[in-house]
Amino acid sequence: MPYEFNPIVKKWRRGFKRVALVYPNKYKGGIANIGLQKIYYEINALENYVCERFYSDVFNGFRSIETATPINEFDLALFSLQYEKDYFKAIEIAKKFKGIKIAGGPCVMENPMPLKDFFDYFFMGEIEGCKVEEIVELSWDDCRKGIYSGIEDKVERIKVKKLKDHLKEQIIGDGAYGRCVLLEIGRGCIRRCRFCIVRQIYSPVRWRDVSEIVEVAEENRKNVEKAALIAPSPTDHSRFKEIIQSLLDLNFRVSPSSLRADMVDRELVELLVKAKLESLTLAPEAGSERLRQILNKGISEEDIMNAVSLFSKKIKKVKLYFMVGLPSESYEDLDAIIELAKKVKSYVRNVTLSINPLVPKPHTPFQWLPFDVKKLKAKILYLKKELVKSRIKAEIADINEFAIQTALSRGDEKLCKFLAKQKIRVRDVGDYLKEIPINSELPWDFIDHGYKKRRLIREYEEVVSFITS
Repeated sequence: MPYEFNPIVKKWRRGFKRVALVYPNKYKGGIANIGLQKIYYEINALENYVCERFYSDVFNGFRSIETATPINEFDLALFSLQYEKDYFKAIEIAKKFKGIKIAGGPCVMENPMPLKDFFDYFFMGEIEGCKVEEIVELSWDDCRKGIYSGIEDKVERIKVKKLKDHLKEQIIGDGAYGRCVLLEIGRGCIRRCRFCIVRQIYSPVRWRDVSEIVEVAEENRKNVEKAALIAPSPTDHSRFKEIIQSLLDLNFRVSPSSLRADMVDRELVELLVKAKLESLTLAPEAGSERLRQILNKGISEEDIMNAVSLFSKKIKKVKLYFMVGLPSESYEDLDAIIELAKKVKSYVRNVTLSINPLVPKPHTPFQWLPFDVKKLKAKILYLKKELVKSRIKAEIADINEFAIQTALSRGDEKLCKFLAKQKIRVRDVGDYLKEIPINSELPWDFIDHGYKKRRLIREYEEVVSFITS
């Protein structure tokens, strides 16, 4: 059992309804999700409800972390689906449960069709846009437009124009950011990276006031020494440096969820060094300028090297994230990954790469692209050999796993039969890995995220034109 500070202790009594909050992955990821903590607190604040949590690595996900109560003794189960690979565990847990099952989270907002047979309702949108009483009582008054039961022709994502009050009282556990207070400083992203789904499913971009962030930090300072700054791109907050300085004044160690290389300057480096940042994580995504332009990443090699040079001698290690399988990618582009890593290593000796294939996600301009398993495996093999020669450490993806992820993200309800068997092989999903004709009706077209599909088509055609010109 994980050690926690500040968990809710609410005993079940006759007449109370039990709600299971299921995160079908490891505890360290679930406890670091501020949205799940907020749902947990709000349900337990209701007079006649008790909410308990389930994680895949605590009692195998079948008993609650609070009281070890079996999930089949609960009245309602809320599932948070953050990653496609979680579908298998989610379904395994769901089969044990005979009550009403509701799934939400980014994967649901992406495309719920492969999960259609396993849940009673799908919640599309941000939980703050709906009263928690509506969800647990299945009343759906204000948020009916965002509920998909499998029969609706159209569902509109529930949006929140302004972020609601930040959760102050938090459970402190050993999560993905360590033992820390979680500070969500913003939601949505101003960037327009063509491979990323965030700008579509979490629009509009919203930022929290510095005063609110500091207030939450002060409330938790007696319990913890570290603060995690959470947003898709934290450095885009207009007062990011002021936030860090305010937390330093409270004697916090500070860990941002990510940094953009083009936002790093000497002043920011000095602040983060004072905040005891020990490692630098950057996401060039591609080794060559040409491919970063296709991705619309918005950072250059000069930005990357400037950030690394400013942090050199002040940090112990650097981690770089790259993708393979990008449109028009050549082996020269793969060589560019190695060369960029070598340049970074000349400043900081401990360099690790994380290399994953591009997953052509729904609701992005790349959603029509193919996922070519054979070509990707050849490229990964090539990179492995070159990395060994260059003595560069790397965490390299299993292409088959990402092929399954692609199929689950772009699939339809026909995939339910494979998920029911708890096993999907690449040969089972070949049709979902092919290039999709631009004029095709897509399984997720019924979800209204507030953007026009023709805009994605236009952007996709711009990429094709750039490649062929």
